[in-house]
Amino acid sequence: MNPEDNPLFVPHKPVEDGFPFDVETDSLADTMGLRLPNRSLYVLQGVVGGGKSLISQRLVHGMLENGTKVLVITTELTTRGWIEQMEAIGYGVTKEIRDGQLMIFSRFGTVAEARIDVGIEDVLNSEAVSQADVIILDSASALMPDSLDEAQRFQMMQNLRKISSEGRSIMLCVDPDEMDHKLLHSLRASAEVVLDLSTTLIGGDLKRNIVVTRFLRAAGPVQTSVGWRVEPSMGFIVDITAVS
Repeated sequence: MNPEDNPLFVPHKPVEDGFPFDVETDSLADTMGLRLPNRSLYVLQGVVGGGKSLISQRLVHGMLENGTKVLVITTELTTRGWIEQMEAIGYGVTKEIRDGQLMIFSRFGTVAEARIDVGIEDVLNSEAVSQADVIILDSASALMPDSLDEAQRFQMMQNLRKISSEGRSIMLCVDPDEMDHKLLHSLRASAEVVLDLSTTLIGGDLKRNIVVTRFLRAAGPVQTSVGWRVEPSMGFIVDITAVS
């Protein structure tokens, strides 16, 4: 994970007014604070199939559209697979990668060269982290030990806060079933933004919602619950009938 591999990825400069993620094709930003706060931790929590990757990719797309430099670390897809998934929902990123605005690293390499020994400490110590405005870990819980003692949890939180204090933000996509519950509680209690993903089966249709549990330093209105879906030909859609 060496940013020198992409010389166009210019050095990080702290952003003072947060990270806008609005796009013309949907109204997610209008219902969820307009900007993600800078120098912050974001926790995006959901079980397998809850939509963590899709929501994080929508936020990545919006931030890229507004000039934010993003580093994505995926534990579930190859780099090629992540790019193809973005393209499948209408979010092409070829230009942003070429221009150095987006970097993607995968535990599986470009195609499939697995690195099972990569942990969250390896990611946080990467030089690439220092080059980004926002770092997305999907899924962060897959990089964390199953159990930690109190000192290890404190050290983890300290490392995360050190990175955010330097002017960048970290989004942790987590599955509560695969990580230390006390650490998850600490993350949720400390994070500036906590988004919980829920799914409900109503009349044979699966309804998806982003429950905004916490959103500090929002630049605009924040709804408590935002319904959403993804259509093959239209991409991400905010379901206005499910917004409250």
